[in-house]
Amino acid sequence: MSGRLPHFVSTEPFDPGRTQALGTMRSERFMRASQGQLVWWRFCRHRLALFSLVFLGFAYASILISEFLAPYPLAARHTDFIFMPPQPVHLFHEGSLIGPFTYRMVGTLDMETLERSYAEERTTPMPLRFFCRGEPYSFWGLVEGNLHLVCPPDGGTLFLMGTDRLGRDMLSRVLYGARISLTIGLVGVALSFVLGLFFGGMAGYFGGRIDYWVQRVTEVLRSIPELPLWLALSAALPVTWSPLLVYFGITLILALLDWPSLARAVRSKLLSLREEDFTAAAVTMGARPARIIGRHLIPNFMSHLIASASLSIPTMILAETALSFLGLGLRPPITSWGVLLTEAQNIEAVALYPWLLFPMLPVIAVVLAFSFLGDGLRDALDPHAQV
Repeated sequence: MSGRLPHFVSTEPFDPGRTQALGTMRSERFMRASQGQLVWWRFCRHRLALFSLVFLGFAYASILISEFLAPYPLAARHTDFIFMPPQPVHLFHEGSLIGPFTYRMVGTLDMETLERSYAEERTTPMPLRFFCRGEPYSFWGLVEGNLHLVCPPDGGTLFLMGTDRLGRDMLSRVLYGARISLTIGLVGVALSFVLGLFFGGMAGYFGGRIDYWVQRVTEVLRSIPELPLWLALSAALPVTWSPLLVYFGITLILALLDWPSLARAVRSKLLSLREEDFTAAAVTMGARPARIIGRHLIPNFMSHLIASASLSIPTMILAETALSFLGLGLRPPITSWGVLLTEAQNIEAVALYPWLLFPMLPVIAVVLAFSFLGDGLRDALDPHAQV
C-alpha cells in the first residue's frame, strides 16, 4: 500500500474554531431568514420538484405566445400531406454541415389499398427559417401578425409531429391545445377553492345545523361515481352553446365535483383552530366571523391549501381530457389535448398512424410535473421539516 492518503482524507489540520464559526454563521443565517426564505430553501432541496416548477413555468409561458411558437396556424390544412408521419430534421447533407433543414417530401397513394406513403427527395436541402415571417394569424383573436419562431422552408414543409386526417400540423395543434388544457385546470381549481373555502369555513366555524347540512351534501356528492356524473352533466350542455360557453360549462362542472374534498379538509382544520386563544381574542375584540375566518384561521393552514391546489390541477386536466376524448367535453372548433386525442379512438388509425397519440405526451408530462411539484411544496411547507 502506498504512502499516499486516500482522496477523501483531508490533509488540512482540524481547526475546531473555524468549524464552530461556520456553524454559528449558518445558525445566524437561518435565524435571520424569513418564513418565505426557509420554505424556498427546503423546496430547493427537492430537485425533482424544482425541475417541475421550471418546466411548468415554461409550459404556462408558452400558452401566451402559442401563435408565435406554432409553425402553422391552427386551422391550416395541407391536403397534399394527409396522415403524413413526423418529418425528420437534418443537419448534414452529403457530409457537409448545413444546419437545420428538411428535404422535400413526395407522397403517393396506393389506389388499391388507399394507403398513403411519403418519401424524402434527398437532392436539395431546404434550410429552416427562424424568427421569420410566415402564415398570418390573429394573436389572441385581437392583433393580426405573421411572425413565427420557426417557419417551414420556402417551398417545403415542416411537420415535426406529422399531420392528421385533414392535413393539419399536429405540433401546431398541440401548442394551441395547451392554451385550453392548461388553463382549464387553473380556472377549475380556483372555482373549487372558492366553494370549498366558503362551505368548509362556514361548517367548521359555525358548526351546528350548518355543519350538518354541509357534511350531508359533501357525503352525497362524494358517494356518486365521478365519471358517470361527469358524463351526465357534460351531455346535458346544450349543443347550441358557443365554444366559450362550453369551456366555462365544463370548467364549472369539474369545479362543482371537486370542492367537497377541500371543504372537508377546511372544516376539520377550523374545528381545531376556532378553539385557540387567538381566535377567542379576535372574538372578544369584536371581529366579525368573515374576518376571523379569512384573516386569522385560513392563513394558518394556507400551506396545506397550496399543496392541495397543486395536486388538484392535474386531476382537472385529466378529467377534461377524458371528457373530450369521449366526445362529451370540449368540441371543435375548440382545440385541447383531449379533443386532439379523439382522432385516436379508432384502433386502425392508431395502428396505421401512431403519431396521432402524440397529444398524450404533454398530458403525461404536465400531470407528472404537478405531482412532483405538489410533493415538493408539501415537504417545503411542513413547519416541522428541517432546512
